[in-house]
Amino acid sequence: MTQRTARCSCGQLTLRTAEEPLRISICHCHACQRRTGSVFGVQARFRAQAVEIHGRSSRYMRPGESGGRLRFYFCPACGATVYYELDGLEDIVAVPIGAFADPAFPVPNISVYEECMHDWVTLPDGIEHQD
Repeated sequence: MTQRTARCSCGQLTLRTAEEPLRISICHCHACQRRTGSVFGVQARFRAQAVEIHGRSSRYMRPGESGGRLRFYFCPACGATVYYELDGLEDIVAVPIGAFADPAFPVPNISVYEECMHDWVTLPDGIEHQD
C-alpha cells in the first residue's frame, strides 16, 4: 500500500491517502489551463473516504465545461489548490497530481477536452481519448 501526501506550496494544507487512484486524467479545457497556468491540468481521483485532509482551506466554485459545478479547495496562505470536488461525484475527491510532487506518480490513463489541446502537446502511448 502506497502512502501519498499532497500539499500546498507552504505545507499548511495537506491531503493524505493510502489508496491507489481510481482514475488519472489529463484535462485540456480552457478552465483547467487558467487554473493551473499551464496548458492542461492533470488530476487523480480518489474515494472520499480514503483521504484525510488537514489544515485550513478556502473554496472557489465554478461551472465545469460539462455543466456541473466544481469546488476547488486551496490554501488561504499560499493559494495552491490541493483538492477539488465535482457535482454528482460526492464520493470522489480529485487531486492535482502536481500537489503530490512525486515524479514516480502513475501515468494518466485518459485525456479529455482535446479540442482545446495545444498542438505541440504529446500524450502517453495507450492513453484513452475522450472528447
